[in-house]
Amino acid sequence: MLYLLLEATRDWLDRTGIYPAFTLLDQVQFRALAAAGLSFILVILFGRRAIRWLVSMKIGDGGATDAEALRAHAASKANVPTMGGILICASIFVSTFLLADVRRDYVYMGLLVLVWLSVLGGFDDWLKLTASRRGTGRQGLYAWEKLVFQLGLGLLIGVFTYRAGGSGDTLPHALNLPFQKTYLNQQGEISPALIYLPQWAYVIVSILLIAGVSNAVNITDGMDGLASGVSVVVSLGLLVLALIAGSEQISKYLYVPHIVYADELAVMGGAMAGACLGFLWWNCSPAQVFMGDTGSLALGGLIAYIALVTRQELVVLLMCGVFLAEIASVVLQVGYFRYTGGKRIFRCAPYHHHLHLGGWTEQQVVARLWIVSIILSVIALASLKIR
Repeated sequence: MLYLLLEATRDWLDRTGIYPAFTLLDQVQFRALAAAGLSFILVILFGRRAIRWLVSMKIGDGGATDAEALRAHAASKANVPTMGGILICASIFVSTFLLADVRRDYVYMGLLVLVWLSVLGGFDDWLKLTASRRGTGRQGLYAWEKLVFQLGLGLLIGVFTYRAGGSGDTLPHALNLPFQKTYLNQQGEISPALIYLPQWAYVIVSILLIAGVSNAVNITDGMDGLASGVSVVVSLGLLVLALIAGSEQISKYLYVPHIVYADELAVMGGAMAGACLGFLWWNCSPAQVFMGDTGSLALGGLIAYIALVTRQELVVLLMCGVFLAEIASVVLQVGYFRYTGGKRIFRCAPYHHHLHLGGWTEQQVVARLWIVSIILSVIALASLKIR
């Protein structure tokens, strides 16, 4: 909105001679950093008030767990309020709305993803966490109900990114394989070796990515600062990918897909990083608040959405290695348990609990997985140059 206001008053500001003071807003890189700073400040400023409100509403995790070895650990967090993801989602929305060019399809569809999944997660959190106070009613949404909404969003985003893709975008449905050149040269001659997906295949990719990553972040949110810290790292990587995809010069230099107006999503990536960093202030050990499904589903959905728009799905999956390892550990554990009639692969799933029960402290698990996430993100971004 501030960017549009600048555009609308450009002539008047130029006549009055004060326009040069606002020229930084023309640079998407500056607006991305400003969004990071604004969202961080918003979460810090309103964090304590939000926590007090959540406590007063008795929106806290009960600390229940099926794993005997983790019951003491869970009980220590029983009265910590959850649903703090409203702080993250609200600050991302405000920062993006103010500083991004909301005329672009990619931006308002990103805001739709944010609102869609935050409302879904918030409703699920509210049902689960107020069930005892209400005395009757649902204990949260059923898994299939959440999945239906995630699949519906994935279908919508898949159709949108395939058909719309932004004006001038000639590669909305090309499969971007690792180390494969999108262009034969820096003049932009498209490689004939590209694999183009039919719409139905591309929509399936979108559905799997939206549902998979959003659930992966949700599962990771089980230790103080883990999901929020890893999300900061991944969000910064998304910021870089969006800037590269939106720049014709840089994308063709690196031989990666150029997506017109994708750089506006760098503002959203910056807002995500700032919001998660601000939330980490309140979520670090010992946590004063948890993000809950409200924040985790929305963050995962936004990560998947930006990956789809920039055509860097596989690169982003590498960045999300910690998230994927967490959800993979749950799938493997459940499948193996059922197949063998009670045997386990891990001490406990998700994987961060396996590490914790192996002797690592909670702080060690979180810090080391942050380090792993940083290493994976650096490798993912470096792979763009190896083509």
